[in-house]
Amino acid sequence: MKVIDAIAEQAPGLAALRRDIHAHPELSFEEFRTADLVARQLTEWGIEVHRGLGRTGVVGVIRHGTSQRAIGLRADMDALPIQEFNRFAHTSQHPGKMHACGHDGHVAMLLGAAQHLSRHRDFDGTVVLIFQPAEEGGGGAREMVRDGLFERFPVDAVFGVHNWPGLAVGQFAIGAGPVMASSNEFKITVRGKGSHAALPHNGIDPVPIACQMVQAFQTIITRNKKPVDAGVISVTMVHAGEATNVVPDHCVIQGTVRTFTLEVLDLIEQRMRTIAEHTCAAFGAACEFEFSRNYPPTVNDPAATQRLREVAVDIVGEANVLPQEPTMGAEDFSFMLMEKPGCYAFIGNGDGVHREMGHGGGPCMLHNPSYDFNDALLPLGATLWVRLVQRWLAA
Repeated sequence: MKVIDAIAEQAPGLAALRRDIHAHPELSFEEFRTADLVARQLTEWGIEVHRGLGRTGVVGVIRHGTSQRAIGLRADMDALPIQEFNRFAHTSQHPGKMHACGHDGHVAMLLGAAQHLSRHRDFDGTVVLIFQPAEEGGGGAREMVRDGLFERFPVDAVFGVHNWPGLAVGQFAIGAGPVMASSNEFKITVRGKGSHAALPHNGIDPVPIACQMVQAFQTIITRNKKPVDAGVISVTMVHAGEATNVVPDHCVIQGTVRTFTLEVLDLIEQRMRTIAEHTCAAFGAACEFEFSRNYPPTVNDPAATQRLREVAVDIVGEANVLPQEPTMGAEDFSFMLMEKPGCYAFIGNGDGVHREMGHGGGPCMLHNPSYDFNDALLPLGATLWVRLVQRWLAA
């Protein structure tokens, strides 16, 4: 690996920053301490700082030369509402909150790049450092865009990276097109008529109606959409009744829908609504259908993706830059990619052997209470950002 020597020398300091953030996790739109830390470091390094976009977001700006070209680099800052199982020195000091997705590491990698870029300024143009709140369900990227992120800080392209457990340290996964799915939720209330369970003919039982509905939804996947188009409908909650001898008067079905295109999403929502309303009508029940679109698909621009891939190959070699297998997980960086071309890639976090004594008994996977970010990635991730800036804003 061709890690920049000056960044490698700063690795212990970056690890200390990362562990400090890990020990003090903050949930979506509550990243006050983390934002203070980021702003303080940027200011110390002579970087222009702006605050308040997306409520708790921080933007750093580094300018050099005369070019009007600009590039955006993004890191997410928020933690998850998870009770950490780890017991090492930098474990969470806040019960019920944990950096279980590696956002602490993403922040530290971008800070490492910021420090180097500010000191050397071997580029011609503007670097916009985006420290984003509330990726974990809060839509912080959307809120920053709504607050005028790209109007105030215009960029030609924007890039993000996420650590990926199971991918070896020293490897990247980078691909064009859809790489993460849209995230959507539904809630369907079947309103029937309650009765004694021994006399069901006196009521309208919402439970078998809901069961037919759940089964019918899968025909949307197998018989309505094209087989080559990806889509998932998962019913994850069915709630009805409070007693074994009572037919309930309503049943609530909830779950998630994931797609890689808005066209497939439109189809699924329309067919789900039709099935729900007509199934209820066929049995004499009423239907309340709610469908919420949370995050759109994350779609990488081909030209920007190729540029990032070339940079990664220069650092770790062709064999260590793998095709990016699309995942049905979702990411609100998609809102930024709807405004600007760019790329969202994965950086290998390893298999968990990096965890120190006192780690939890579970696997080192994302959103797991035994997870910990791999500090070996910090100089590599920072190098990736610096080399991308140097290539994008070549003097």
